Amino acid sequence: MRRPKAVDLFAGAGGMSLGFEQAGYDIVAAVEIDPIHAATHKFNFPECAILPKSVSDVSGNEILRAADLSVGDVDLVFGGAPCQGFSLIGQRAMDDPRNRLVKDFVRLVAELGATYFVFENVKGLTLGKHRQFLDELISEFGDAGYSVRQPWKVLNSYNYGVPQDRFRLFLIGARFGVPLPEYPVPTTRSLKENSIHLPLVPNCWDALSDLEDADQFQELLDSDSVRLRSSRPISEYARELRCLSNDAWHFGHVREWDPNKLTSSARTIHTEISRGRFARTEPGTVEPISRFYKLSKSGVSNTLRAGTDSARGAFTSPRPIHYEYNRCVTVREMARLHGYPDWFRFHFTKWHGARQIGNSVPPPLARAVAREVLKASGNLPIRSSKQFFCQDESLLSMDMKQSSKYWGIDVPIANRNMKSGNRKRRQVDIENEKYF
Repeated sequence: MRRPKAVDLFAGAGGMSLGFEQAGYDIVAAVEIDPIHAATHKFNFPECAILPKSVSDVSGNEILRAADLSVGDVDLVFGGAPCQGFSLIGQRAMDDPRNRLVKDFVRLVAELGATYFVFENVKGLTLGKHRQFLDELISEFGDAGYSVRQPWKVLNSYNYGVPQDRFRLFLIGARFGVPLPEYPVPTTRSLKENSIHLPLVPNCWDALSDLEDADQFQELLDSDSVRLRSSRPISEYARELRCLSNDAWHFGHVREWDPNKLTSSARTIHTEISRGRFARTEPGTVEPISRFYKLSKSGVSNTLRAGTDSARGAFTSPRPIHYEYNRCVTVREMARLHGYPDWFRFHFTKWHGARQIGNSVPPPLARAVAREVLKASGNLPIRSSKQFFCQDESLLSMDMKQSSKYWGIDVPIANRNMKSGNRKRRQVDIENEKYF
């Protein structure tokens, strides 16, 4: 028996890659246009072939060559292509040139000869005029030889063990003649749901209470990591993210890592005025000046977002306010609220690290979907005997110029004024933007 092989398009740092690996897939190739995100993916998935380019500029054969595979070897293609433009009524939305990336997703699924695909996107794709686009997309998959499980579903992360209120649309498809996967059944519920047969989803306290306060470490003003000093009570949710049992790795590959090192925890400097406003904000409400949401220890996080791209001012991710400390959460705390295990690393800077999380699918949600695809294929998940070594931390600190040099590509220079801006950088922004 072999572990099935999967390809990640629009890979980012690898949230979906991780979820599908944990379900029992080997991620053999990933396409990611942003060289910084591609470097982070390389750190976390050292045996995955990375193609640091736009999906519009890559062919199925190129992906197969990079992964040393042949047509038919890829079991699954997954990813979240951004949907940027919509045509007027009476015209095909799929023909809008701004939606070329979505058509390229369909093209690559067919060129790779994948048995299954998973397409994820924002809930907004199901509403209003966007429904035309969704209907056309399903038709496009049909023209390429793939059935789509209908009705499609929008899933909320808090129904799959993630302490975050986050909706995502999933389209699950299979080649004609192959059994279609089902959608995953919810395993947890939020406080606002009345389904007494499901356990409550872990809350913000479960996710964060064992982590020491970053503000207590002077070294985190100049670094993103520090040695842990004390042992605090650990919830079941935190035990899994700390990988304190073999089962916490699920069916993924074990990584060599240092569990006594707190990473992705660079401090944010807040003024005393800001801290005062944060202190006066009631948990579960929005602070009126910053518009930051304040976490409630007994509730779940609001949707963690990625901030804006360079065309709209390059504003950083609006990280929520900690329920206990008068500050915004760190990147590691964001990762906990997103379901990332502690071994998973992000870019050293808060800007890129938060953006990598906000643009990603929570791994436990991706894992739940992947399990259903694997089940439909008739395969049983195989526990990995491999151990990956992620040792080159320089991959996590590269700026745009350095990461471009590492990959041997031109530098996609950021420009805020898009009238005279660099088109290639704009393409980078588009392919990493997940919100309408």
